[in-house]
Amino acid sequence: MKKRLIFNCFSMNVLSHIWHGLWRHPESKSLGYNDLDTWVELAQIAEKGCFDALFFADVIGTDPGYKNSMDIYLKEGVHLPCNDSTTLCAALIGSTKNIGLVLTSSILSEHPFSFARRISTLDHLSKGRIGWNIVTSVTNNAAQNFGLNGIVPHDERYRWAEEYMEVVYKLWEGSWDDGAIAGDKSAGIYARPELVHRIYHEGERYKVAGPHMSVPSPQRVPVLYQAGSSKSGRIFASRHAEGTFVLFPTIEGARKGIADARASAVEAGRNPDDLKFIQGFSFVVGSTEEEAWKKSREIDEWVSYEGLAAHIGKDMGIDFGLHDPEERIENLNIDGLQGYARMFEESNNGEKARIRDLVNALSYSSRMVGTPETIADQLEAWQEAGIDGVNMICQLFPGSYKDFIEHVMPVLQQRGLAQSSYSPGTLREKMFPEGNALLPLRHNASSYRGAFK
Repeated sequence: MKKRLIFNCFSMNVLSHIWHGLWRHPESKSLGYNDLDTWVELAQIAEKGCFDALFFADVIGTDPGYKNSMDIYLKEGVHLPCNDSTTLCAALIGSTKNIGLVLTSSILSEHPFSFARRISTLDHLSKGRIGWNIVTSVTNNAAQNFGLNGIVPHDERYRWAEEYMEVVYKLWEGSWDDGAIAGDKSAGIYARPELVHRIYHEGERYKVAGPHMSVPSPQRVPVLYQAGSSKSGRIFASRHAEGTFVLFPTIEGARKGIADARASAVEAGRNPDDLKFIQGFSFVVGSTEEEAWKKSREIDEWVSYEGLAAHIGKDMGIDFGLHDPEERIENLNIDGLQGYARMFEESNNGEKARIRDLVNALSYSSRMVGTPETIADQLEAWQEAGIDGVNMICQLFPGSYKDFIEHVMPVLQQRGLAQSSYSPGTLREKMFPEGNALLPLRHNASSYRGAFK
């Protein structure tokens, strides 16, 4: 029996998230990013379309990464300003009933004790619909905003993240045993003291006594997402993540990368299907191929090359603003670019890649253009390569989501590739119907369950 795909709306509480420049389009409502009504509308569109979750990215600092300046980020609203994703998720709980709410929070931005309480509170209020995208923050500015001189070295960030996870797992899984809540009015006993424990954590960065200030929430631990692509990031994901956001440029790349990552999860004592791979895609839908490509060309007229270059360069640690867009990559001695250049040349009959080609290729590789049927065909092919779902990247906000839900989702539902209604239960139960609301025993967090008795 064919498995359905998971579908998330991938967004960010900013003016411009991925497709920079399109906030200027007459049909875009992105200028309303500070208005809660804007996000309530998106949530209701997504819930009507039976999407699994709203997945909110976040950043806590911006380095001067384009022309050695921050100007382009402010001028075009490229992730600056950026509002807090946790607060937005909290605000959307009351206007939704079924859809998951996935926030992004860095180990830099909040002490694990207060973060654990905040997440438990949100999970209670949402009846178990919260997910957490775990990030370690990769900008100097983010580190400087939280009292450090600059970015923490890569491997040290992941050691930090491991301790952070240990603290929150101890609080979520170990501080309150099952059965700790009596709620007995006649006896006057709410909680059984013998089943509530301090955790007495003492580590390299944190000293936390406990107990956890919230009772266990429906999921205890939120659904865990992580998107690191480095060796340390992949090891971290194999130990902790339930969902990982990926951007494979090709189907064959996805097939190999996903197989390798599943093998790593098995090495960490987990099942290969314990890790869901959610590929980023954007879509342009037309009733015919010609109509779809015409819409695509019209959208492209509004896209900002500088905005794309500033975003991609920030992620890659390369200031593309210091180079002529027409300059050939082979003439540049920049680590990390030559592999992309060869990939472009192999796909374009040996044509030498320019900076502009690289920026466009990385931006457009995740876009599908076509009819509902041809898009469904392509998604089937990606599913066969190993992806478990889609993080849908919006071009025209929120019209791109409406188009996909109105035209593509019915085709996917007919093929069994998308859900047409919500099953009961928490976000974890919806994503992993073979399990329950809690993390499985083979996840390392479960080792803290009952550990302080």
